[in-house]
Amino acid sequence: MYSFEQTPPETRGLLKVQIKDLGLKLEGSMLEKYIAQLYRELAEKGIAPHSTEWNRETEQVLQRQREAMRPRLFPDIPPARYICFYPMDRRRGEEKNWYTLPIEERQRQMEEHGMVGRRYAGTVRQIITGSIGFDDWEWGVDLFADDPLVFKRLIYEMRFDEVSAVYALFGTFYVGVRCPVSGLGKLLSGELPTLQ
Repeated sequence: MYSFEQTPPETRGLLKVQIKDLGLKLEGSMLEKYIAQLYRELAEKGIAPHSTEWNRETEQVLQRQREAMRPRLFPDIPPARYICFYPMDRRRGEEKNWYTLPIEERQRQMEEHGMVGRRYAGTVRQIITGSIGFDDWEWGVDLFADDPLVFKRLIYEMRFDEVSAVYALFGTFYVGVRCPVSGLGKLLSGELPTLQ
């Protein structure tokens, strides 16, 4: 554990001033320990807070994080012919509550769940869309494939893993064929347009 007293005196004073300026009461909190650790590590490297080097290193970290998050925030839509969408939640009932399980148990169950999904890699592509705070469901699952029957096989197989069987709540499943806007007229007249 790291304590505030381990922060170099010159950095400790600056840290206290900045915390006071923010009007925060951080003393003894985990956030204080994190901030103090960060300042200590930068001080050990000889990097002064808010110097050009500090700002450059901070921007490099932020840029790496932006690049890592980009595919999750702005995913490329796969060129598959069929799409399946369904909303999901995790149970929060009195008897079964996903969020009261220890994190290690949740990780174990999600790993088991993921092993089923990995067997469909290359056949099905998924994009998970979060909706916590926007809707009644926690997230939406978008599946893409060139064969719509693969959705049925995948979902059927996954319903038997523990995380799905015990803790998942599913909304309505929608399966559709994808078509470009230019093919919408054909689709509405009963023809199945090509994807391109």
